[in-house]
Amino acid sequence: MINRLTTTLLAAALAWQVSAQDVTATIHANDGKQTIKKEIYGQFAEHLGSCIYGGLWVGENSPIPNIQGYRKDVFDALKALKVPVLRWPGGCFADEYHWRDGIGPRSERPSMKNNNWGGTIEDNSFGTHEFLNLCEMLGCEPYISGNVGSGTVEELAKWVEYMTSEEGTPMAKLRKENGREKPWKVKYLGVGNESWGCGGNMRPEFYSDLYRRYSTYCRNYDGNQLYKIASGASDYDYNWTQVLMDRVGTLAHGVSLHYYTCSGWTGSKGSATQFDDDQYYWTLGKCLEIEDVIKKHKAIMDEKDPKHQIGLLVDEWGTWWDEEPGTIPGHLYQQNALRDAFVAALSLNVFHRHTDRVVMANIAQVVNVLQSMILTDQKGTGHMVLTPTYHVFQMYTPFQEATYLPLDLNSETIKVRHEYFTAMDATRDDGYRTLPLLSASAAKTTDGSIVLALTNVSLDKSQTVAFDIEGYTAKSVSGRILTSASVADYNDFEHPDRVAPREFKDAKLKKGVLTVKIPAKSLVVLTVK
Repeated sequence: MINRLTTTLLAAALAWQVSAQDVTATIHANDGKQTIKKEIYGQFAEHLGSCIYGGLWVGENSPIPNIQGYRKDVFDALKALKVPVLRWPGGCFADEYHWRDGIGPRSERPSMKNNNWGGTIEDNSFGTHEFLNLCEMLGCEPYISGNVGSGTVEELAKWVEYMTSEEGTPMAKLRKENGREKPWKVKYLGVGNESWGCGGNMRPEFYSDLYRRYSTYCRNYDGNQLYKIASGASDYDYNWTQVLMDRVGTLAHGVSLHYYTCSGWTGSKGSATQFDDDQYYWTLGKCLEIEDVIKKHKAIMDEKDPKHQIGLLVDEWGTWWDEEPGTIPGHLYQQNALRDAFVAALSLNVFHRHTDRVVMANIAQVVNVLQSMILTDQKGTGHMVLTPTYHVFQMYTPFQEATYLPLDLNSETIKVRHEYFTAMDATRDDGYRTLPLLSASAAKTTDGSIVLALTNVSLDKSQTVAFDIEGYTAKSVSGRILTSASVADYNDFEHPDRVAPREFKDAKLKKGVLTVKIPAKSLVVLTVK
């Protein structure tokens, strides 16, 4: 094994040998300890806009090709993405959702008004059976968000019983009458959502007592083991986490955290596709602020839980822009540019670094809402397009369940600030954020390969990075690149492949050194063997 002194001398020699290079870096291939949990690549599906209806679900009688009512093109795209966990039915919708309205014959299910998102009338044709069957078909874990805001303890307890009890209970009998003989396996249960806001405008002390009560009656049936998640903080609300840890502690298996890359909650949030250079760099700086937020919540959790028994779940994250012109207000349909892809990559790299505590993350949302994987045509033509963010998640699939490898990379940085800098941000004394232009993450997969993601967010400067892979003999390298002429480029139904991965040929191995020439505004994922 190469010792630290040897590594230092090698790095110095490397810097001399590749003096023409911009950056040198080291991957510590023998120092990996933590597994990057696949659930970090989780998805989120809320009854919001056309995420469910017209996105995931069209019904068996739709002229749009479907599999048992699920859009076939969307289903196939999600299957290829290896979705590990899917959160449903909200979001804010969860705390007004009454699960009994979504079971039984669809023609007999009552309609409801979606008060949170545009006042849309929902027919409840997509309910418990449709969601859990979809998860089974996709091979992913379901994550149920329970109604604490407007529901009762009995209602949530009986929902758990309906989904997971085998036989001999009233809810198991009702489930069987509705066509499902065997119970589903349901691992993740969120006890409320955003209880500090749309989930009830509660104080953390009050919610903590409610959590203790509700979770008590959500029982484990017939071998099904619930992983119970307390409704956690919004970005910088560290007091909420402190109170939860003090008053709930290990009665919860996990606590949630929500963080959006957003310019504020009042007025315009800006366009997803029309922005200047300052707005672009501000977005990436804001996105990376999540690392400081995670560190501060982790520090609070570490005091009460030094053994890391309680997980941190970033179960809502992503960009939030203005709705696309001409779309329905309150449906949050936004386009998705290369800029959003960089937000996804940088955020995932942060989650990798904190996988000792971050056990799940769910980007918002899976189809047609906010920073989605997929967009479907709202005019009923049946067209579908994969977004740049989808391609990031697909390129990053080798990281799922791989061993995180420490990596040293000294990147050039810039200072970013402009009119979007608000009091909501974690302020800096000088009003600026420091933004590194390069970001990287490395991991060792189960077959012994190394997967390396490298992002260059500079608008105009290419970089050459020379990686010393300490303690590893590399013999081959292959990869793909995601880039485009502009960071504002996006995919639409007329140009579905404007931003799409292609083969990357500017990675070379020579005498154990991996040299990567990465263009400006691009993301590269490499496999080294």
